[in-house]
Amino acid sequence: MSTIVSIRVRGFFCNNLAMFSKKTLIEASVYLLGDKEIDEEEFLAMYEITTKRKQHPYKQYERIEDGFDAISPEDFETEVRFGITDLPLLLRALAIPEIFTCANGSVCSGAEGLLILLKRFSYRCRLLDMIPRFGRSVHEMSLILNEVIGFIHTNHGYLLRDLDQPWLSSQHLENFVLAVHGKGAALENCWRFVDGTVRPICRPGENQRVMYNGHKRVHAIKFQSVVAPNGLIANLYGPVGKLVNYLYRSTVMPPLI
Repeated sequence: MSTIVSIRVRGFFCNNLAMFSKKTLIEASVYLLGDKEIDEEEFLAMYEITTKRKQHPYKQYERIEDGFDAISPEDFETEVRFGITDLPLLLRALAIPEIFTCANGSVCSGAEGLLILLKRFSYRCRLLDMIPRFGRSVHEMSLILNEVIGFIHTNHGYLLRDLDQPWLSSQHLENFVLAVHGKGAALENCWRFVDGTVRPICRPGENQRVMYNGHKRVHAIKFQSVVAPNGLIANLYGPVGKLVNYLYRSTVMPPLI
């Protein structure tokens, strides 16, 4: 609390709000008001500055469907990692509906919803950074993104959970085994490779020990997958914290192996 007081006394309290979290500033203001370090007018001003939401002028940008023809094939592939001609194929393969309707009533076309998902997952970026491309607010894009993710997971999630797939038939597995052994592998019956990945997350408010990864020195969630020689993921398990990983190896992996 002395830090907050000293900052205010030095006269640049409002110019250094980014140094502290919103919760810290509000709590500090309450204590300062209780200790009569600040009066009610200063408290209200501090509260208004702290809780004021930054406005992002998304309305000044056109929707992607209005400016789609102006996007060059090179820029399109750079942003979403697929070619323009691949978009209709993805829409059919994923059985994307014509319209997505969010819980708050926001509506977007299936193509726009898929593009939001591809843009968001093609590279590490914030929804805020996507406003110039899609001309929608962060809140609206978040709802659309969750709607598309939910649709794909509900309708196609089994592809990552169920090993009973046409491309995992006995004939295909035999071809995988021959390909792996033909590359110089000592084993003559190996068709899959087990690997894991650590995805960093923000530090959680609870269960920090469960989510902390000592090897990478970050809070993270972990996924473990079974990958076939053709590059496809045959099985994906996760996300889990570090404590669940040992249980997974002893109970889930043996049946897969």
